[in-house]
Amino acid sequence: MRLHLHLVSDSTGETVTTVARAGVSQFDGVIPVEHVWSFVRNRPQVDQVLSMVKALPGVVIFTLVQPDLRQALQEGCHKLNTPCVPILDGVFAALSSLLGAETRPQIGRQHAMDAGYFSRIEAMNFMLHHDDGQAAWELDQADVVLVGVSRTSKTPVSIYLANRGIKVANVPVVPDCPLPSELERLTHPLLVGLTINPEPLVQIRMSRLRQLRAEQPRGGPEFGGDYAELERVREELVYARRLFARYGWPVIDVTRRSVEETAAALFQLMQARGQPRESSAAGQHEAS
Repeated sequence: MRLHLHLVSDSTGETVTTVARAGVSQFDGVIPVEHVWSFVRNRPQVDQVLSMVKALPGVVIFTLVQPDLRQALQEGCHKLNTPCVPILDGVFAALSSLLGAETRPQIGRQHAMDAGYFSRIEAMNFMLHHDDGQAAWELDQADVVLVGVSRTSKTPVSIYLANRGIKVANVPVVPDCPLPSELERLTHPLLVGLTINPEPLVQIRMSRLRQLRAEQPRGGPEFGGDYAELERVREELVYARRLFARYGWPVIDVTRRSVEETAAALFQLMQARGQPRESSAAGQHEAS
């Protein structure tokens, strides 16, 4: 079943898109067709949205701040007999009741270039400069250091965490290649080992090799060797697990875990250690 989702926002549309996808994912057999309307800030734009809703009926989900635009969208959807959902109203109402204060709507407020914004930029720059074992002498400045064999999602997880203001470095485990000596002397970061079952890792590496070969000009160097052979992969994983056990690092198995799920497990480890999940400034998530 195809479902047209009209996602309307007066800002970037990140929040409304994320919430809509999370909702649709709970229904089997639904094929969402997304129509994202971002930076909707005047009546002609609302009218344009309603024209598309009339042509392609479905569900309207929105995060609009201006009362006149909200009213116009909701009234237009009512006339078209189309569900129209203001996804943040319930959250705002609950917070207002709890805090005893009214909201002060402001378009794009969550994207302000405040301390949290610059904290996230700093964390992203740190991650880029400390990816794949780079600048090991600065590892003690990290909040989290991820260690694991090739293709265990170290870099994607690092990017995800950095986007939340957490300084992350990652270090590859390669048999017969010693880890940076700095790892043994770290006092500030949380060190975590990433592992995975050998069979899916073989498939991931084979896919990566095919991609490299496709990108390589004809006559270029050959990729492969035993990089994706099951026995080699098993040996690497055993070697890595022994390293993790030697240093007493917590281990997260990323088999069948998404980047978000791995990050959630890391957040739990950080909280258990007494580290904040993210700085109060950096933790201001998008609301539109």
